[in-house]
Amino acid sequence: MKEDDNTILGCFVSTSRYPDADSQTIEMLEKKWKLFDTYIWGSFGICEPLKNLKRSDYGKDLKFVLFQFYVLPILEQLAYLKEIERYRPKERSIGIPIIIHDENFFNRSDLERRRFLKDAIIEKLDLLVPVIKRNKLDTNIKLLRADVETVLF
Repeated sequence: MKEDDNTILGCFVSTSRYPDADSQTIEMLEKKWKLFDTYIWGSFGICEPLKNLKRSDYGKDLKFVLFQFYVLPILEQLAYLKEIERYRPKERSIGIPIIIHDENFFNRSDLERRRFLKDAIIEKLDLLVPVIKRNKLDTNIKLLRADVETVLF
């Protein structure tokens, strides 16, 4: 994110290398990673519409929310992921992990995948409400949530 950027929401995709995976498994994982990337960065991906939401429309305290998509994470990685990260006051930002696996994404139809992404993001935004209250942030989370619902699919 550039310092002069007014975007309040962003996306990050993390993929994990399985240390003892055979070439067939690695090939299958790479196909799934590429497929998932199209739902985030592709022409109909979610990142572009989210980027259009500007932080100046929602208040002055929360600068950036990063949706961190962990695609087929290894078990060791899952042990360290929280439902929502701590608010970082210096950066005025927060990271929100979303786990992507076969059951909630890859084994579903296109429409179900899109619905899952939208629902997961909305649910995670709901987790921001207590963080905003606890840190007394000037951020209109209800408006942000409503706008996210509108711009996604």
